[in-house]
Amino acid sequence: MATLKDKLAEKIEQHRPRIKELSKNYGDVVIDNVTVSQVLGGMRGIKGLITDISSLDPNEGIRYRGYTLEEVFKLLPKAENSDMPCVEGLLYLLLTGDIPTREEVQEVGDEFRKRRILPRYVYEVIDAFPPNSHPMTIFSTAILSMSRESFFNRKYRAGIPKSDYWEPTFEDALNILAKLPTIAAYIYSKLYKGGNYIPSNPDLDMAANFAHMMGIGKPYDDVSRLHFIIHADHESGNLSAHAGHLVASSLSDIYLSTSAMINALAGPLHGLANQEVLRWLQALKEYMGDGEPTEPELKQFVWDTLNSGQVIPGYGHAVLRKTDPRYTLQRDFSLKHLKKDVLFKYVDMLYNIVPPILQEHGKAKNPWPNVDAQSGVIQWHYGVKEYEFYTVLFGVGRAIGVCANIVWDRALGFPIERPKSVTTDMLEQLAKKNK
Repeated sequence: MATLKDKLAEKIEQHRPRIKELSKNYGDVVIDNVTVSQVLGGMRGIKGLITDISSLDPNEGIRYRGYTLEEVFKLLPKAENSDMPCVEGLLYLLLTGDIPTREEVQEVGDEFRKRRILPRYVYEVIDAFPPNSHPMTIFSTAILSMSRESFFNRKYRAGIPKSDYWEPTFEDALNILAKLPTIAAYIYSKLYKGGNYIPSNPDLDMAANFAHMMGIGKPYDDVSRLHFIIHADHESGNLSAHAGHLVASSLSDIYLSTSAMINALAGPLHGLANQEVLRWLQALKEYMGDGEPTEPELKQFVWDTLNSGQVIPGYGHAVLRKTDPRYTLQRDFSLKHLKKDVLFKYVDMLYNIVPPILQEHGKAKNPWPNVDAQSGVIQWHYGVKEYEFYTVLFGVGRAIGVCANIVWDRALGFPIERPKSVTTDMLEQLAKKNK
């Protein structure tokens, strides 16, 4: 049976001519126009990056290698005694574009098991932080410290051909992804469990092993599979994925690049939305006196929130024009496992109440719930009640897509990223000239 690396090498050789053809024969073709508002608005919507790993459909949500999330969860081989796919199978799909067999998923799992041992110095780096440190700061630094392990760096210094850059990058990708759950769980034990760390179990798949190290029983293994898969990628232009891609374009190793991705994710405008949802829900619960609200009471609270100039956290999306499929997958899980959870009852009622109110309010282009409307509630239910740690969980998942993209960036020889900037004077002149 061909290994994942063999299959990837074959795919790369098939793909390289397509990039060369586009560059050679179609390099001058205009594919987008840039407006002043896009320049001033963070380059939102400008078509200036390429990735085959994922794409965002306004009606169907995120697609991984052309597959909708519903198809991904249906087609990927399931973990043992689980309704959820193995995370290792998703990595295979993102790298190759193919749905793996059970044996191919097992191969990736075996690779992870061989690579998951964390160097002693990484534990020491984590332990050196004060106990009140932010978990994302520790997570980023622990990843950064492993740059010395980079196989790519050694090969690059030895003079490896540019066409082969992807191979040591692939090795680095497997190495870092295998270790991230251990780093995350150790940080959790240090900050919130008095240092009572549970060692890794080599007999378990990536997500089940993470649940084991967190000390949380079933079905938290399925929660982890669900969480890591739905957060794995979201096109290359989102801040965290783009930060990883940008740093990697300078040929920085995958540890430096992933640490940069984590730093981007830590910003309150990107990775903290599920915390805001949970805070709002708990404020709502406190307002209702911890009882189950009636529909009129809940409607009034939503209107009061909107009329005070605030938004309803967890609702709306810049691109999607329907309920986020990532929300739907979490909702289906919650309907099965969290039906009696008080916070989920609020979420369940809001799902039916908020969209019509937002439509009547008239200011939301998309009145439907997004991925963040539910993810924090599930973590809270299973005992992970430390808001600051939620972004670490996000980062473990997002690293899967970022690493897959970096491997392909190296395989296709994409150059260092260097967009052109303009001054305000230049922009004013261009704006008046072209109006």
